[in-house]
Amino acid sequence: MTIIALALLAVFPARGEGSDSLQVLLQLGDSCMQQYNTYEALAHYQRAYALCDSSLTRMKLADCYYKRGNYRQTSDLLKLVPEESLSHDAFRQLANSYQKQGDTDSYIYWTEQLVNHYPMDGEMVAGLTLAYAKNEQPQNGIICGMKYCQRDSTNILVNRALADAWFMNRDFSAAARLYDRLMEQGDSTFNTLYSAGMCYSQLEDLELAYKYLQLAFLISGMQHQGCAYRLGVICIDTKRYPEGLRYLDLAKQMMLPDTTIMKAITLSQGEGYYLTQHYEEAVTAWKEHLTYNPTSIATYYNIANAYAYLLKDKEQAVAYYQQFLNLARQEENPTAQLTEMMEKATEMLEFAGK
Repeated sequence: MTIIALALLAVFPARGEGSDSLQVLLQLGDSCMQQYNTYEALAHYQRAYALCDSSLTRMKLADCYYKRGNYRQTSDLLKLVPEESLSHDAFRQLANSYQKQGDTDSYIYWTEQLVNHYPMDGEMVAGLTLAYAKNEQPQNGIICGMKYCQRDSTNILVNRALADAWFMNRDFSAAARLYDRLMEQGDSTFNTLYSAGMCYSQLEDLELAYKYLQLAFLISGMQHQGCAYRLGVICIDTKRYPEGLRYLDLAKQMMLPDTTIMKAITLSQGEGYYLTQHYEEAVTAWKEHLTYNPTSIATYYNIANAYAYLLKDKEQAVAYYQQFLNLARQEENPTAQLTEMMEKATEMLEFAGK
């Protein structure tokens, strides 16, 4: 026990269940909290709360629970305190406790109440804006962020959240403008650069997408899997083939054994190798793609064509044309393109059999 707490006990000895003992317990708890001794503070506040269930004792006990990571106890105590009695800190602890418990709906509700009382709390406005967006309500997030920005358009936290809300609402032009503003403000974090790159890729401004994704990947220490993959795809699309293949190979090494991502990476690798006339490597990548996506009809066709026209391997060409047809004939409503591919494959097999 701290020296201050001992002194308080000497001056205010416990005298039963009266107001004096309540005051002493609260002062003892406060003294311990000043020393970051939440363990002893908790015992004092619990005794005080047992004596008197008031807004004050609830907030003090909740503050102690919050600082000890007991977020359920925090929210259970504070949600029953009248809103007009909640201090700003207690209001924030109530909302954030629900966020830390993964209860998004309750987090949104209580943060809405907080923002109604404290509309210029930028940190909580940003949290609410982003929570709306992640909860598939980006329009509400945009309204929340824009309302704040009418009075303050320079808050980086709010601008980040609002940019993300615009992005999730698929308004990439509005999102791009905000990401540009963030970078003008000096915000060069990975998330801002990566999001800007993704935004410009959606707008098909591939040079800006390449610029920001490359910067983001460097900031990540060349360790972000998704960024490596996206950068590789952008490089292939902008005809930076060798560079793109290197990024895709990095992404592949980092993402194993993520089947979904490996489907996309191996398919892009095949395209990159094919466009750089590395046909054997293209076939190898496409074959690997089939291990993750064995029903990819077009991939069998691409491999067969590569063997037939480029690698001059008749036996392999026949085998892959046949596998292609076996899958394609299972399609109930083949597209015109697939029908044309089936006709060409059949012709190739007939020619090979002569």
